[in-house]
Amino acid sequence: MPRDLDGKPALLGFHMPAEWEPHHQCWMGWPERMDNWRDNAVPAQRVYAAVAMAISEFEPVTVCASAAQYTNAYELLRDKNNIRVVEMSMNDAWFRDIGPTNILHAYVMFKAGRVKLDNSHLMLFHKNSLCKLLLLLFIMTRPELQQHVSFKFGLKDLGPLLTIQRLFLVPTIIYWKAVISQPNPFGWVEEGCYSDWSLDTLVAKKILELERLARFPHQMVLEGGSIHVDGEGTCITTEECLLNPNRNPDMSREEIEDELKMYLGVRKVIWLPRGLYGDEDTNGHVDNMCCFVKLGVVLLAWTDDELDPQYERSVEALTVLSNSTDAIGRKIDVIKLHVPGPLYMTDKEANGVDNSEEDAKARLAGTRLAASYVNFYIANGGIIAPAFGDEKWDQEAYNVLKAAFPSHKVVMIQGAREICLGGGNIHCSTQQQPTFPLMDVKNKI
Repeated sequence: MPRDLDGKPALLGFHMPAEWEPHHQCWMGWPERMDNWRDNAVPAQRVYAAVAMAISEFEPVTVCASAAQYTNAYELLRDKNNIRVVEMSMNDAWFRDIGPTNILHAYVMFKAGRVKLDNSHLMLFHKNSLCKLLLLLFIMTRPELQQHVSFKFGLKDLGPLLTIQRLFLVPTIIYWKAVISQPNPFGWVEEGCYSDWSLDTLVAKKILELERLARFPHQMVLEGGSIHVDGEGTCITTEECLLNPNRNPDMSREEIEDELKMYLGVRKVIWLPRGLYGDEDTNGHVDNMCCFVKLGVVLLAWTDDELDPQYERSVEALTVLSNSTDAIGRKIDVIKLHVPGPLYMTDKEANGVDNSEEDAKARLAGTRLAASYVNFYIANGGIIAPAFGDEKWDQEAYNVLKAAFPSHKVVMIQGAREICLGGGNIHCSTQQQPTFPLMDVKNKI
């Protein structure tokens, strides 16, 4: 059973690594809800399979599917030796939110040559540095060096958890995609995209069991898609999301920021006012709006159309970023990544969703999709990004991503609109598990 660990990760020398650091594997779920995915989720399953197969060219992938969908998922993916399919129940397939968020230990990274342990990293130990360093040296002699941190994300009364084990920070979370900004149209007790997310609350715990990991308990609602870090002490998030009263109404902005620092090992939090226009399912997750691509450099969802509601959001985010420095003191360099032309759910797409039981948020024709090229996955040597069928901006996104990641192969997933119809995209659907420094990055399942 997963062990609960005492203490706060940052005080023990842990920090959340950047997403471009080496991965051990990628975790994904499998869509099947007929009240969220059109046409019995078949189109979405094909795109999920395409994403998994693309990632598997660069690193191992574990796809989790329910008992009812196991055979279907297995048959679609069986030709890829670097993909395993495991049976796991869930309410929906957003593993960025219901799967793990990872941290690594500064001293171990230093020994592996992946970080320079200077004064800025020693700040992770805060006061009593000598005691902390002695503790780290002791930890180095123990076989259970890798740790995970697991946030249990969800509504306040469900008591979120946070765990750390095997030097990974893994969120044991409830389904935080279930939080929406508008009043619940179905009269549920709490706001949510679904009336029941009890299975999602167990996903991170099951991953801990499969990987034999421990955890740090924590009592804050948080979501993997609501944070981005640079691995050197800087976190980007949005006020629209983390300060929304449907998450942690009893916590101030300062208290939330302190928790991010203690559990992610960051020293500076950059707050963007809002996320992408139309991203109501998540209340503006930052992973659809802005992300780090390397130290001191971010990609920002952008539009040149001043009449587009997204324009105001992009400009205000650019203003914040342009006047910010990271935890090391570097000015933030912003690369604009234009969103596709406004995309809307069609009548055909909306009619393909069966919400007759009213157990999920209604997917209505004419709804603007929260489509952004920022919602991509960084694999070991690969960039897996959405393509929306907008020839001009799909090509522009490829060019920008190729320039931002010159040592990576950029793979655009055709038909990613299908994931967007369900409320997210590729980054929302995936969760990386970092490589422990002593492991072979090229390992195969």
